[in-house]
Formats: sequence, C-alpha cells, structure tokens
Amino acid sequence: MASSVKGLVPTSCGDKDVCHPTDAQAAVVFVALYLIALGTGGIKPCVSSFGADQFDENDEREKKSKSSFFNWFYFSINIGALVASTVLVYVQTHVGWGWGFGIPAVVMAIAVGSFFVGTPLYRHQKPGGSPLTRIAQVLVACARKWNVAVPADKSRLHETVDGESVIEGSRKLEHSEQLACLDRAAVVTAEDGAEASPWRLCSVTQVEELKSVIRLLPIWASGIVFAAVYSQMSTMFVLQGNTLDQSMGPRFKIPSATLSMVDTISVIVWVPVYDRAIVPLVRSYTGRPRGFTQLQRMGIGLVVSIFSMVAAGVLDIVRLRAIARHGLYGEDDIVPISIFWQIPQYFIIGCAEVFTFVGQLEFFYDQAPDAMRSMCSALSLTTVALGNYLSTVLVTIVTHITTRHGRIGWIPENLNRGHLDYFFWLLAVLSLLNFLAYLVIASWYKYKKTADDYPGAKGEHGTEH
Repeated sequence: MASSVKGLVPTSCGDKDVCHPTDAQAAVVFVALYLIALGTGGIKPCVSSFGADQFDENDEREKKSKSSFFNWFYFSINIGALVASTVLVYVQTHVGWGWGFGIPAVVMAIAVGSFFVGTPLYRHQKPGGSPLTRIAQVLVACARKWNVAVPADKSRLHETVDGESVIEGSRKLEHSEQLACLDRAAVVTAEDGAEASPWRLCSVTQVEELKSVIRLLPIWASGIVFAAVYSQMSTMFVLQGNTLDQSMGPRFKIPSATLSMVDTISVIVWVPVYDRAIVPLVRSYTGRPRGFTQLQRMGIGLVVSIFSMVAAGVLDIVRLRAIARHGLYGEDDIVPISIFWQIPQYFIIGCAEVFTFVGQLEFFYDQAPDAMRSMCSALSLTTVALGNYLSTVLVTIVTHITTRHGRIGWIPENLNRGHLDYFFWLLAVLSLLNFLAYLVIASWYKYKKTADDYPGAKGEHGTEH
C-alpha cells in the first residue's frame, strides 16, 4: 500500500529519485517493517518445530526421516531466498515496487490458505502453559529450599507417578548429576503437603527442563561469533565488492550486494550433497543414524567458516597489492580485479551454514524439553541478531582503536587506503578461539535422556560426542 496507494506514496522527490515522505507516509512504511518482524517472530521459531513434530519418535522410519526434514526445510527457505533476490528484485527494479511487494503478499496469502487446509492432517502438541513460568517455579522452589540437603538416593526426589510429565504429551526426563544445586526444588520436606504448590515443590522432570535449557546456553553463545561471520555477507563483503570490477560483459554491471545469492546457491547445492552423500558415507563408518552427532556437525561448520574469512582476507591482500601497483588510491578508483573472485568466500559460508545453522536448528529442537521446543528454537535464532550486534561492536571498537593519533584506520570511507584484510584476519582469529571454546563446551555437554530411552543408549541421547 505504501508504494502504490495514492496519498501514501511520496510526491516530493528530488534528484536521483530521492523522495521526502511526510511523517504519516514514513509511519506506514515503519508499521510494515515491524509487522514483518512480528510475523517472522511468530513463524520462524515455530514452523521448524511444528514440522518436526509431524514425525513419530516411536517409529524408526519416521525418526530417521525427521533428521532429513531439517535439511530440506532449510533448503526450501533458500529456494525462496533465491527467488526473492533474483525474480522479485528484477520486478521491483524494472516493473515497480507495487508489483514487487504485491506478488509476495499474494504468495503469502496462498501459503496461509495452504497451511489451514492442511489442519486436519497435522499432529498437534497441546499447549502446556508458559515454559518461563515453569522455569521460574524451579528457581523459586530452589531458593526456598536452599538450606535443604539433597538426598544421596535420587529416587527419593519428587516425580509424578504417571507415564508422562505434568504437561500432556511430554515425556519425563531422567535425573542428571550436572547442576545438582537445582535438585533442591524436587526435595520433599515435611512442610510439603500432598498437593504442594509447584512454587514450592517441583518434579524431577521440571528441574531437568531448566537444566536442559541451561546446558543449551553455552552452545547457543558459541553460535554468536559464527553469526557475526555470517553477517559479513551484507556488510564488509559488499564494501569490498564495491571496490572491484563489477563488469559482466560490455554493458552490464552486477551490484556487489547481489553476489550474496552465491551463498543461497551454495546452500541449495550443499543440502542434497550433505543429506544424500555425506551422511550415508559417514554413517557407514560411525553407525549413527545421522552420521555425525549434532555437536560434531555444528563444530565442522564453525571450522569451515574460518576458511571463509581466510578467503576474504587473501582476496583483500591481492586487492591492496593491485592498488599499490596501479596507484589506485582515489575513493572512486575501481581495482582491476573481477568481483567474481569473491565467489569462494560466499560459497564457503553457504557450506558452513548447512553444517552449523541447520545443525543448530536440529540440535535445539532435539535437546529441548518436549514442551519447550518452540522457545528453545527461538533462542537459537537470536544468535543471528546478536551476531549482527557483535559485528557492529567489533567495527566500532576497531575504528576507535585504529584511528587514534590521526591514523586512517582499517576501515576508512576510502577502502583503497584502508586495511580491510586486517578485519577479516581478526574475525578468523575470533572464529578459531570460538571453536576451541566450543570443543570444551561440547566435551562438557551431555545429551538429554528421556525416561523411555533404553538403558545404555549412546550417540544421540547418551554421553558420546
């Protein structure tokens, strides 16, 4: 509406198609942007969890298919991203913004209709109340019983007698020795009556839910640096590309931001390769249904992302040498190196995504308590936002330090006089340190075990890494 309805489209436009909207017109645009954020917040954490819920954990064939679901789910997202960055960008540029926004609006309406038509076919997990309330209950109960001793025999801790936990459809969790201080919330005392308040006495499963979330936090934190590396595609990679030769034939120039579709293509290539070639190959050696454990998969992605920064840093060294050789120190001087030499760094990040981001989706779903899966999936998605903030903080710090005493700094307005390669090396070192910290975290992590897991289970639900 903001781009096609008369009265909402700015009419005061100057040179270079720069328009000056009224406050009301600007407000409509911002409402649209925040509605996208609100809708994304509702869809993203829930759609992957809801999709995975359609597979029966007790059916071996379906359980195996669920692992592939996350790969193909991410594959479909990137198909949409590829269409958006090519077809829709072309429509917006050459046909108009009204059509450019109208087409996805219609497609989204069709998607909503399709979703509701499928309602009778879905397996539904019944809502079990706020997971944040259950977490708060454990903390309060634990604080109330801080001076109570935890019995050596953990079978004396409070647990429901039913086959399921308090939340209908959720499996019980077995007691774990980690974070034993929280077990106080499940200690039965003389003051606890037959119908003790959950703010005073919690079940073992409820305590283990909080333990599961706490164990996820270090893994979650390790994804922030990876997300900072990922965010370079829309920041430093674009700035680097702006200084390179963007010619594609005698008459056409490719915008540097458009090269991010190489990352999308990389994901589309790597998902089938991973699911149909790498997993069966690794499975034949490890015997695990998924090939790699989830922690191994994410760790491989963290290592691969380092090479993306190395590729970007090497290209920038070559770029700076070409600048020195030809004396191209002007702000508008184009370095005679094809922008397509950036393809390796984009392609490598796409490969890292398939290992880390998809692995993260699966890991947070699988390791979250049954009634907290959407919340934990939302938690994993916040790494992208925090990675962008971390990247901004790093740029601010680097700029502040490197411009002292009148120096031009690593990332000046004129990149032909800067040292963007140093920033890429910094990210490569941070990624390496992050991976080393991840190894320590992964060795400490224990996969959750539900009460119906068979004794001695290893690999996906045991302690093997």
